[in-house]
Amino acid sequence: MREHDHYAPQSGDLTFDVESYDLDLQYRVRTNRLQGRAIINAVAAVDTRSISLDLVGLRATRARIDGDPRTTMQLGPRKLRIIPPRPLVAGEAFSIEVQYAGAPGPRRSRWGTIGWEELDDGALVASQPTGAPTWFPCNDRPDDRARYRIAVTTDEGYRVAATGVAAPPQRVGGRTRWEFATDLPVATYLAAVHIGRYTEFALGPARIVHPPALAPRVRNAFRDVPRMLAVFEEAFGPYPQDHCTIVVTSDALEIPLEAQGLAVFGSNHLDPDSERLVAHELAHQWFGNSVGVAHWRDIWLNEGFACYAEWLWSEAAGGPSADTLAAGQHARLQRLPQDLLLGDPGPDDMFDDRVYKRGALTLHALRRRLGDDQFFAVLRRWALQHRHGLVSTVDFRQCIEDVTGSPQTALLDAWLDRAAVPPLH
Repeated sequence: MREHDHYAPQSGDLTFDVESYDLDLQYRVRTNRLQGRAIINAVAAVDTRSISLDLVGLRATRARIDGDPRTTMQLGPRKLRIIPPRPLVAGEAFSIEVQYAGAPGPRRSRWGTIGWEELDDGALVASQPTGAPTWFPCNDRPDDRARYRIAVTTDEGYRVAATGVAAPPQRVGGRTRWEFATDLPVATYLAAVHIGRYTEFALGPARIVHPPALAPRVRNAFRDVPRMLAVFEEAFGPYPQDHCTIVVTSDALEIPLEAQGLAVFGSNHLDPDSERLVAHELAHQWFGNSVGVAHWRDIWLNEGFACYAEWLWSEAAGGPSADTLAAGQHARLQRLPQDLLLGDPGPDDMFDDRVYKRGALTLHALRRRLGDDQFFAVLRRWALQHRHGLVSTVDFRQCIEDVTGSPQTALLDAWLDRAAVPPLH
């Protein structure tokens, strides 16, 4: 039986599933004015007389189901409720068209302000976990992944980077239209748009989008990206996305953030100390963006794995070993409050640094138990078997047993289901 994610119970609608989003956006940078048309192709999961889309801070001006003008709508502060002319039947495919507009901005949440954010000269999207409705109407559930086409028409002199493979830009009446598309399944929180006075260059398989004035620092900060990707491909299997784009903003950002096939860094993340952050966000293309959680309680499968990838990169680059880094983080966690269950940390603590580090330590404890051959066989099996799929901690336990013949129950129970920090050895 379907149930709402109890970490974000007000987000999403369980009565339908989205197959694709087609977003056509017009954006004025100077006035922060967004006009959009969203076409959402979906399938009813149950018989229903209405459906709801998440939409925050923007006003819908028209909604149609299958083009029928008899469709009615009710707009609330967080939801757009749409009533079709007749009830929808379970299994029925239908199309929703929504026209909307407004001045997009981040929404307030228990995790801070998230979503669409104005920069000094441009905009970005940082949606994790529930910020996507600040820029398009959506079924904002982590388990409801879909294909995307995103078109953005904006002012001359600005470049757009977004989720999907880019088509050549087109001039449209003194403005520029940028279009991106992906057939890979993408969660709403992993769809992103970045707009700025950027240039770009290719760096191995990656595309680096950045302010021209920062070019020397950017080239130096990301010079190891091709090698990082090669290290992770050897450890986890082939790169799972259809592109690899890194965006650097002129603004300082609190933290970098990944999206599908894309990561954004601030101008304050161009120093050597940020190298581990680059590795972390690239690793999310495997863990979080390809192998993705169906429920937020399993967030350690995203963040713990990406954190452990930082340690693997350090080893490969000749820095401190994973053993050394694990020992340091283990000692640190022992000094912190031990009141967090990694397997279900609760919504207030889902982005607590202890989730990241304890998740990485769980993997290192498993590596010590299994040895490198079996441990990396588990990681590769995990990434390949669940490529672009939805997973839970139960699935990871099963993967370990499938590869090694042993469920490692005692070790995993100690790290995932008990608050006390276990011994690392």
